[in-house]
Amino acid sequence: MAAVERPFVEIDQVSMRYGGAEGTLALRDATLSVARGEFVAVVGPSGCGKSTLMKLVSGLWPSSAGSVVVGGQEVDRPLPMVGMAFQNPTLLPWRTILANVMLPLEVVEPHRRRLRAERAAYEEKARRLLAMVGLAGFEGKYPHQLSGGMQQRASLCRALVHDPALLMLDEPFGALDIFTREDLWAQLQDVCLTLKPTVILVTHDLKEAIFLADRVLVMSSRPGRILAERRVPFPRPRSLEDTYTARFQDLVHELRDHINAARQGQETEHAA
Repeated sequence: MAAVERPFVEIDQVSMRYGGAEGTLALRDATLSVARGEFVAVVGPSGCGKSTLMKLVSGLWPSSAGSVVVGGQEVDRPLPMVGMAFQNPTLLPWRTILANVMLPLEVVEPHRRRLRAERAAYEEKARRLLAMVGLAGFEGKYPHQLSGGMQQRASLCRALVHDPALLMLDEPFGALDIFTREDLWAQLQDVCLTLKPTVILVTHDLKEAIFLADRVLVMSSRPGRILAERRVPFPRPRSLEDTYTARFQDLVHELRDHINAARQGQETEHAA
């Protein structure tokens, strides 16, 4: 009998309180797992602890209770295997787009040690990533010379350049207009199909979650925990036309019903 592979990300009965014993309880007994190579989206009401969950998995914050395990090891410090992209691209204005993308290579081992000797190869890798998201020819530009959507594409490349085993995306397209956002969904899908990282996406956009993810998790109101889970049944690659089908819209409405119930305190456990 074949051994069952252990989940790549394991969160078990995790709680998180800000501000000491009398502070805000952001998460309570949150439990979830993510398989290696899986794309999971996390949705829920505002303030439910989605971003807190991201900080715990990446090692930016320690949990107050429970365990967080990534790649078989307990998380007790920031993880170099993680690439992160946020709602704001946070590119350094004095560095070119290519130099911004290469920034993690100057920090994360073993790339930091190899960078001087292998700079040409690393630069070529960064250029390939930029080309994958439609930014070939913009390597020498500065952030202020690019649109918001183009900056966010560069931010995604920066999160991927050091070959992270885990890609964490915290509302990466939330500040963009809908047309730019949908274009980036397609580009992110292409990148993930090619590179196959494990991905956790936090988003308020149910359409985005379903378009991109293998599985969507719904969190309860604060203190957050996983309330519902829904596997996305649509094959890849997905197209924007899929988002207008009745099956896709039915899933959007089902997830919205879970979130509305969570906001009103009418929580029911559900997995499918």
